[in-house]
Formats: sequence, structure tokens, C-alpha cells
Amino acid sequence: MSLTLRTISREEHLAYIDSLPSASHMQVPAWGDVKSAWRSESLGWFDRVGQMVGAGLVLYRQVPRVKRYLAYLPEGPVIDWFAPNLEEWLKPMLAHLKQQGAFSVKMGPPVVIRRWDAAAVKAGIQNPDVKRLKDVQATFIEPRAFEVSDRLRRMGWQQDEDEGAGFGDVQPRYVFQIPLRGRSLEEVHAGFNQLWRRNIKKADKAGVEVVRGGYEHLPIWQHLYEITAERDHFRPRPLSYFQQMWQALNRENPDRMRLYIAQHEGEPVAAATMLIVGGHVWYSYGASANHKREVRPSNAMQWRMLQDAYALGAHVYDLRGIGDALEDSDHLFGLIQFKVGTGGEAAEYLGEWDFPLNKLLHKAFDMYMSRR
Repeated sequence: MSLTLRTISREEHLAYIDSLPSASHMQVPAWGDVKSAWRSESLGWFDRVGQMVGAGLVLYRQVPRVKRYLAYLPEGPVIDWFAPNLEEWLKPMLAHLKQQGAFSVKMGPPVVIRRWDAAAVKAGIQNPDVKRLKDVQATFIEPRAFEVSDRLRRMGWQQDEDEGAGFGDVQPRYVFQIPLRGRSLEEVHAGFNQLWRRNIKKADKAGVEVVRGGYEHLPIWQHLYEITAERDHFRPRPLSYFQQMWQALNRENPDRMRLYIAQHEGEPVAAATMLIVGGHVWYSYGASANHKREVRPSNAMQWRMLQDAYALGAHVYDLRGIGDALEDSDHLFGLIQFKVGTGGEAAEYLGEWDFPLNKLLHKAFDMYMSRR
């Protein structure tokens, strides 16, 4: 198939995304508005009869004092990754990005390479000889993903294997997802472990109420988020980021981003944001107070969000990133331990790949980033 590539309008880009069962929330045109420190551009791939067959959102970040850019396609582009002519898809993209002044390209093929169901993850956690997810026999392997990986290497794309585990990439390589397609809500609930089911019941008995919030409730979110950041030792994003996110995403689609708040006796004690693109729903950010944790507001909130995702017809509820360590001494172990209780599955994506268009600048930028 002979392909051409050109920049496309936001409308063309959005129409293409809307025609798909789902795509990453970082590949919708509005994500470029969320990342306002970056310049964004929409690209479209067209076949020989002029039909759009792929799209990509490119974010350009300028290097300080030099008019050269890092071009980044988070969790994209949205193309046929298993096409036998993958080179024909990526070569025109690299040529275009080079012409735009990019010195390096980073992308994240949305290709799952392995999955582990909850039982396999639990068995790995209980086995003292198992240190990481990759030490556990996967319950699903996508052989075509290995072919994609080999092709990318032959084309000159690079990936640091050591940075591929857990949160080494910009976007998490390992995520935890709850499949919804072909399951009843009762089956999804029955998939929770005993502790999750007990906590959901405890929250209900204690009178925890989960409500939808709007733009005007984002300061409530921010208050809980900053408490969480202090407790878990990470640097919080400012309120203005979430306000920008809300306005940009919901301007594109009025139900792209939701806010959920769990209240107890009228007091907000947990909150979370949810993102929706087609049949894929993400729990994107979560926060909770330091008190009233015994009434389990986070479990109640997740269950409500999952029920709403199901009602929307979602085929997957995505709990986002996990680390791949299965030892309780690892600082990311708590994430996988919490999420595996939902009965979902861990998934490993192909990870992020770099293509140096200017090797000197690429190396200098790598060194700059490693020293930050």
C-alpha cells in the first residue's frame, strides 16, 4: 500500500479518532492544548485513493536557546502497527519531523506485548523466587509485537532496555486494566478479591457517597491531591493544569473528562479524574485525605467509576501505571498490590522508542535530561 503523509486539521484528526473503537487520550487533538508548553501538530496518513488510514498527534518541545525540537508522539501514532510495510508508515513521518526542525523523535507504539491475569500476578507475588513481572509466565503473548520491536530496531529506532521497566519511560510501560467486554457487571464485581468486596461494602455501610463534580469543584480535587502528594512524596501539578485539562478536553467532547468525589458525612475525602475516548476509559489521577481512610472512600469511588464506565459501553477500564516489581521492598509494589485486587490484568506495552535525527543534539539532550 502506497502511503502519503500530510498535516491535517483538528476536525479531520478528531473525526478519524472518533471513527475508531478507541485510541489513547494522549492522541486526541485536545491533548495538545493540555500540554500548552509544547507546540502541537496533527498528522494524517492517506492511502492511494486518498482515504485517511492513520493519525498522530505530535508535541514539539524546543531546546533552550536553540531552534530545534524534540518531537514526541505519546502513546502513538495511531497507525496499523502490524502492517507488513511498517517502514512505509514511519519513514515519511521522520522526514516530515526533520523538516519541522526536530532533532529527535520519541514515540510510544500502543502495542501490548504481554498480559498477566490477576491469578498469575498473585502467584508471582507469593513466590519468593520471583522478583519482577517478566519472571512470571504470561497468560497472553502477542507474537506480532516482537516482530514490531525487531523492525523498529532494524529501522534505527532505539530503546534502552533498562529504562523499559516500570516507570522508566515517560509513559508507564506496565499498566493494569479491567476487561469489560463480554462480561456482566456482576461478573466484574465477582472478580474483585475478598478485601475489595469487603471494603466496597464497608464504605456503603458507613454512608460514603460518590458524586460527580464539575469545573467549579476542581479546587476540592486540588486540596485532596496536594495532601496525597505530601503523604506520598511527589511534586503535585498546579490547579491551573487540571483546569486547563478540563477546559481543553471537554471543549473537544463534553464527556471526555470527569471528576468524581467521595464524601463522608458531607466532607470530601477522596477524588479522582476519569478520561473517556471511545470504548477505553482511564482512571487518570486519584487523591485522598489522611483521615477517614477506614471508611474506604477510594474503593467506593473506583467501583462507582467502573460502573459508570460499564454503563458507557466501555470495553476496558484502565487503572494506568504499575511498576513491574513484585517484591514488597520496592516503592512501587503497593500500586500493583492495590490494583491486582480488582481481578483485572497487568499489561506490558512495547515501551517508548527514540529516533535520533541529529545524533549530537540527541546525545546532548539525553545528558541534559539525565542531570535534571
